[in-house]
Amino acid sequence: MMDWPILSTVTFLPLIGVLFILLVPGEDEAGKHSVRMVALVTTLFTFVASLFIWLWFDYDNPGFQMVETMDWLGGSISYKMGVDGISVLFVILSTFLMPFCVLASWESVQKRVKEYMIAFLVLETLMIGVFCALDLVVFYVFFEAGLIPMFLIIGVWGGARRVYASYKFFLYTLLGSVLMLIAIMAMYWEAGTTDIPTLLAHPFPESMQTWLWIAFFASFAVKMPMWPVHTWLPDAHVEAPTAGSVILAGVLLKLGGYGFLRFSLPMFPLASDMFAPFVFTLSVVAIIYTSLVALAQEDIKKLIAYSSVAHMGYVTMGIFTMTEAGVQGGIFQMLSHGIVSGALFLCVGVIYDRMHTREIAAYGGLVHRMPKYAVAFLIFTMANVGLPGTSGFVGEIMTLLGAFQANTWVAFFATSGVILSAAYALYLYRRVVFGALEKESLKGLLDLNLREKVILIPMIILTIFFGFYPMAILDVTQGAVDNLLTQYHAALEAAGQIQHAAAAAH
Repeated sequence: MMDWPILSTVTFLPLIGVLFILLVPGEDEAGKHSVRMVALVTTLFTFVASLFIWLWFDYDNPGFQMVETMDWLGGSISYKMGVDGISVLFVILSTFLMPFCVLASWESVQKRVKEYMIAFLVLETLMIGVFCALDLVVFYVFFEAGLIPMFLIIGVWGGARRVYASYKFFLYTLLGSVLMLIAIMAMYWEAGTTDIPTLLAHPFPESMQTWLWIAFFASFAVKMPMWPVHTWLPDAHVEAPTAGSVILAGVLLKLGGYGFLRFSLPMFPLASDMFAPFVFTLSVVAIIYTSLVALAQEDIKKLIAYSSVAHMGYVTMGIFTMTEAGVQGGIFQMLSHGIVSGALFLCVGVIYDRMHTREIAAYGGLVHRMPKYAVAFLIFTMANVGLPGTSGFVGEIMTLLGAFQANTWVAFFATSGVILSAAYALYLYRRVVFGALEKESLKGLLDLNLREKVILIPMIILTIFFGFYPMAILDVTQGAVDNLLTQYHAALEAAGQIQHAAAAAH
């Protein structure tokens, strides 16, 4: 079974579901139900298949595993797939969230259900492909093609300002990636290949590294999104349907952080070292500024969207500390945030489906009518704040430890974000859940139904499990992170020796 092309199977399995959906006749209720069932079964099968990647993964091997290769265009560009400790868990995260997205859309999406489910299944294939691709061109195709289904999900099934939000999302992310395409061409001319493992071992000239780093940074910073190119995210979140927000926060925001780990640090180490203070500055500004902006929001989704920008600030800060605690913490924070922020948007979807408003002022006293919902929302709010015992705490404390090792001032200012996150998260929770139940429109609300419990309970279990047992993630990523940091510091040391020798010669 180890010879089975498991990565390609998991990547393209959702497209088989697309074919079945295309065969479903009619737009009547029976047809819609069949489409939803096909999408749900497909995403569940994909998730189960992805677990085999985890089962077959060798924690002690820091390199790429389960590699599949097929030569195209005479071998200059290859279809090459593989995973290492950094990418394998993001594949699992992508497949894990997808069934919940289908369930979350079960009743809320009633128009063009067939096209909606097709868009999500195509998006799943493209997301998994990004994390598995071991050829730069294949990576770029998956990376950019993912914009199209997300553009449609926001633009067709979104809120009142969906067209504006979808175009803003598309243009921001596309423009950032044009520079990356030019950089990929330059790397091919320099190294003669687009094979990622080969490029990881290729010593790019120092002057070239600077420009390549900037080009890749332009794309990844928008995807994260980092301040000040974050303004597309709140609009996209507010207008996107619930499931769209879950995937946007859960997986698509992680493509930028994954790109930094896969390309910026290992391929351009000298430039990464040079630009680290710049990244620290942007990260600290994002953590403090967007937390303050979140405090001023009156829309629940917008508040959570700004909190996502702040949490991604911890990720970029941790990654560019180039310490084990920082990089491990950055990866952990991305995975934790994928679950917690996705769950928060699902919680918003629960009350939006009942009330059709996201205004904070429209709520209050929900604990009296929806006690189970109040408990679930509380757990995810505490994880978002970084309460010990939840997965949110582990990522934040590790990135702060890494920052403290790299620069105490960065750690000092970033820590203020922990206080601010508690302020806006608890302020939101108090206004929505606590207080007297005074509004007539809220008095007839029903608590979580079976479908909503099926969605939220697994996420609650994982949030608490990873909070108490983070080694379940850290053991998987350890080998790849150690390998990355060893090569990174070796490259810096070699460059230092060359400069020292040049200075001595003069």
